[in-house]
Amino acid sequence: MDLPRFAPMLATPGRLPSAAVDERWAYEVKYDGQRTVVYLPGDGTVLLRSRSGADITAAYPDLAPLGTALGNTAAVLDGEIVVFDDAGRSDFERLQSRMGLAGAPAKAARMARLVPAHLILFDVPLLGTGPLASLPYTERRTALESLGLTGTHWSTPAFIAGHGERALEATRAAGLEGLIAKRLDSAYEPGVRSRAWIKIRHLRTADVVVGGWLPGHGRLSDLPGALLLGERRGGGLRHIGNVGTGWSDSERSTLAGLLHGAASADCPFTPPPAVPGARWVLPRLVGEVAYATRTRAGLLRHPSWHRLRPDLTPEDLDTRTS
Repeated sequence: MDLPRFAPMLATPGRLPSAAVDERWAYEVKYDGQRTVVYLPGDGTVLLRSRSGADITAAYPDLAPLGTALGNTAAVLDGEIVVFDDAGRSDFERLQSRMGLAGAPAKAARMARLVPAHLILFDVPLLGTGPLASLPYTERRTALESLGLTGTHWSTPAFIAGHGERALEATRAAGLEGLIAKRLDSAYEPGVRSRAWIKIRHLRTADVVVGGWLPGHGRLSDLPGALLLGERRGGGLRHIGNVGTGWSDSERSTLAGLLHGAASADCPFTPPPAVPGARWVLPRLVGEVAYATRTRAGLLRHPSWHRLRPDLTPEDLDTRTS
């Protein structure tokens, strides 16, 4: 059976819906993984496509048994491929060892044994011969849950209707990435970044030392396009990533003046990061950044500049934790 292609519906970053409309929304845990549309033609095979539409089936041989999970019933499912850490949280860094292996089946099979993948299912835009995309979220979820898709390598986690504040706090306490809020009456809009789906991330903050910068492009070539961030460890400065968002035009200009005034020929990081074109500065500027998570190597994921911290010196950060 030839199944129609579906581009995944996308969520818009935003805030938790207000208490006045809370009961009109469903809340799902936000996972940090690889978005995937799953095609089950009902002949025992499975086809996985990434958000871009690329065929990634061969990268995940551990998900091949899903092809027989619904017998001869055809379906198109929407979900997220994740790898869990030892605490049961999705770990994007571990998942990266599974990504990009569609052209290397032998390595993909080996990695499937070492780093097993898990498919989180949360929508069904087509079931049998009937498209469900135009139906409300609640009806699609009922159809999805009726399929009983729970196995070693896939599951259909529950959602809750209403109680958004409680759900957000529960995910924060559990160390999860956040929530996806979905309007109960919303249709499935293929390829659309919709306000009917809102992603709410928990962000952490860190006090950091600026050790260098990368210039912007074009007319911004004399202004910072990104800052190279470090943490003080034992008197030294360790690179923990770069930030290139979160500031206003006036803040960018202020930072440019401070960076030019602190220019240095020497890299302040130990060990020096491999960042072509970096311009080094004396490590005396302290700022605060917001970020989603850290990698096991300590790098900040999704950092965003928050503010300067003129009340702090780099030495103040030696014993501080983020």
